[in-house]
Amino acid sequence: MNAEIGVFGGSGFYDFLTDANEVTVETPYGAPSAPIVVGTIADRSVAFLPRHGRAHEHPPHAINYRANLWAFNSLGVTQVIAPTAAGSLQRHVERATIVIPDQLVDRTSGRAQTFFDGPETVHVPFADPYCPVMRTAAIQTARANDVAIHETGTVVVVEGPRFSTRAESRWYSSMGWEVINMTQHPEAVLARELAMCYLNLSLITDYDVGVDGAPPVTVPEVMEVFNRNNATLKVLLGALIPALPTTREACGCAHAVEGARVGGH
Repeated sequence: MNAEIGVFGGSGFYDFLTDANEVTVETPYGAPSAPIVVGTIADRSVAFLPRHGRAHEHPPHAINYRANLWAFNSLGVTQVIAPTAAGSLQRHVERATIVIPDQLVDRTSGRAQTFFDGPETVHVPFADPYCPVMRTAAIQTARANDVAIHETGTVVVVEGPRFSTRAESRWYSSMGWEVINMTQHPEAVLARELAMCYLNLSLITDYDVGVDGAPPVTVPEVMEVFNRNNATLKVLLGALIPALPTTREACGCAHAVEGARVGGH
C-alpha cells in the first residue's frame, strides 16, 4: 500500500484519517512510533503517523525519528506535513494561532540525526529547512479558510522533555526567534536526507516562560489549547492536502542529496 503525502501527529493529535487501513512497516532502524494508517483525502493518498505514539508513550528525546521518516519514504511519501504543539517566544505570536516556520535553530543533543553515519558521508544542504512550495500552499490555504497564521518564523528546537528555564527562554526570545518546540530536529533534516518535501505547522499553545509576564508552562495548559483547536487544524489539513502539487518541479527538495555525497564509494 502506497501513499504520496505523509502527516505526522503531534502532542494531542493522535488520529486523523477515517476509513483507513493500518500498515505495519519494518525499517533498518527499528519500528516507527506506531502503526501507520493509510487513507484518501480528495483523491490524494495519505499516510498518518502519531510521532509520539498513540498513547504519547514516546517522549520527544526518545522518538525514533529515523524509523518514522524511513517508514513514510518506503510507502512512497514525497511530501510531509508535520503539525506540532509549540510555545510562543514573542507576545505578538498569540496562542491558538499557527506559525508556518521558514527557519530552524537546533539546540538538541544526543539524537540520531542522519541516515549517513559512514562510510558514506552526506552534507545535505539545509539553509532553508522547509519546502517553499509547501509553505506557500499552506499560507494560501490558511488565508482562504480564515485560519489565523504567521507566515514566517524561526523555531528553536530544545531537547526536552523538560520545559525551559526562565534564563534560557529569555535568551531565545532576545534572539528574535518566534517558536519553541521539541521535535522539529532531527525530523526536518531527516526528511531532507530522503529528498522529501517537509512542512511544519506550529500550533501555538502557550507563551514560553521567558516572555514578559508569562507564567511557567504546564502540560494541562498546552493540551487544553491544542485540543480546543484540533478541529481547526483538521479543517486546514483537509483543505491543504488537495492543494499540494502533484509534481515537485518547483522546489529543490527532490534533488537535495545530489552532489552532497563525499567519500564512501
